[in-house]
Amino acid sequence: MSANTPYPVPDFRNLFDATLSPLLVLAPDFTIVEVNRAYLNATRTERSIVGRPIFEVFPDNPDDPSADGVANLRRSLRSVLETRRTDTMALQRYDIPTGEAGGFVERYWSPVNTPVIDADGTVTHIIHRVEDVTEFVRLRRAGQERERAEAAARTRAEDMEIDLFVRAREIREVNEQLSRANAELDAAGRTLREEQQAKDRFIATLSHELRNPLAAATAATELLALDLPEGHPALSVLERQLGTLVRMSNDLLDGTRAVTGRLDLVRGRTDLRPVVAGACADIRGLFDHDGRTLDVDLPAEPVLVDGDRLRLAQVLTNLLSNALKYTPADGSTRVSLSVADGLVRLTVADDGIGFAPEQAEELFGVFMRAAPAGPSTPEGLGLGLAVARTIVELHGGRISAHSEGPGTGATFTAVLPLATATVPEPRRAPRSRTAVQQLAVLIVEDNTDLATTYRTLLERQGHHVTVVHTGEDAITATRSHLFDVVLCDLGLPDIDGYAVARAVRSRPHGGKVRLIAISGFSRGSDQGESRSAGFDAHLAKPLPLVDLLELLGGTLPER
Repeated sequence: MSANTPYPVPDFRNLFDATLSPLLVLAPDFTIVEVNRAYLNATRTERSIVGRPIFEVFPDNPDDPSADGVANLRRSLRSVLETRRTDTMALQRYDIPTGEAGGFVERYWSPVNTPVIDADGTVTHIIHRVEDVTEFVRLRRAGQERERAEAAARTRAEDMEIDLFVRAREIREVNEQLSRANAELDAAGRTLREEQQAKDRFIATLSHELRNPLAAATAATELLALDLPEGHPALSVLERQLGTLVRMSNDLLDGTRAVTGRLDLVRGRTDLRPVVAGACADIRGLFDHDGRTLDVDLPAEPVLVDGDRLRLAQVLTNLLSNALKYTPADGSTRVSLSVADGLVRLTVADDGIGFAPEQAEELFGVFMRAAPAGPSTPEGLGLGLAVARTIVELHGGRISAHSEGPGTGATFTAVLPLATATVPEPRRAPRSRTAVQQLAVLIVEDNTDLATTYRTLLERQGHHVTVVHTGEDAITATRSHLFDVVLCDLGLPDIDGYAVARAVRSRPHGGKVRLIAISGFSRGSDQGESRSAGFDAHLAKPLPLVDLLELLGGTLPER
């Protein structure tokens, strides 16, 4: 075709239809008058939409309450008609129908509405051009969500960092508090240990200071008994009251050990029958006063336990002392010993004042009594039952109290495991006392009254007695004379009895002397230390004359 040949007139319908941008032509009443293929493809519609109102073809999604596509498009189209200017709409969500049972698919568009104006300036048509930006919105949304997630992660990280800082500071403060608390606990522990040691020293001193005058008074009473073989009412009073004082001092000292769990046991296979019989015999004289009766029921066969003979006797003595306190004149107390189902039952029942049933457990507390304190309250410290419970529990047993109520009497039952063997361990046969040998005895005692009384008692038994009052004098005396027996107090004014024992044992003839510690210091540690120092036996004051004589005869257990 030559240069002068005119080009054919283009087919504008084909050009319109071939345009890549989605285009829709609307009449001023918003009826669709033309559409190109790109628009049909973008909106998933067909040419049948031509001739229909645009808002009928593309309504709002009824499932989206916030849908505003129709309102925004209508506003833009009216603006074009009124202003005869192109209106570029903001990015707009405008869901399109899927044609399947009223379904819609989410779509985002970038619309531009352009007026077509004739020569008279009248808007004859509106060209509605759109771009599908759904993928862009989704990508941007994903980016925003990613940014939000990253921001949230940063926020969480910052919060965690702050939280870690706060927690680290709290942990540091707690650690500092714990350190201070530990330091305070250590200090409190040291203070408690120091107080415990001070209390132990106080108890040991109290033991010594109480038992020295008790020992002197007990010995003087026994000396009076020798001088008054027919007896005297005042002598009976002295014996009873001294016995009460001895039990109270023992309860006080043993009660302290019971509370701290430091009562010592020397276990052995023991037949409880002679233990019960002996304890009842020792206290029977007190029951006979004021017409009280004490009945004892023992089985014919041995009742064997693995236990401490003296401590078990102390349990019964404490229970009998309790019955004695709370049983009126002419009252009765019954002691019974029985075996059943591998258990030993020791029962003490009285017809005394009794107690409320709910008070049973409280009676075993420290300083507890069945009767309230008052002018008529029996003497005692309220420690005997606490000591008894501790001793029984240390033997693997239990002890309980029962009463139907005030005025109905009381029953105390101690239950112990029965030993497996059927025959008791052989006991050391006592030495014959038909002809007591005259002994050379040295008494080392700073209590002058007690030393003088012991001297008189022993001299009346035919022994040769020397008395000194200090440890140095004892060492001097044993250097120049050979004694058969040395009765030595531990708490002396210059050096203690342990030093005396070590000095005597260090001499060539020291092994032949029988060293006996007789002291108010009677803790387990005191006895252990006396054995280490060389004493053959350690006995607590006050020491009855019969025990002293048995000791000199070699029949008293070394304890």
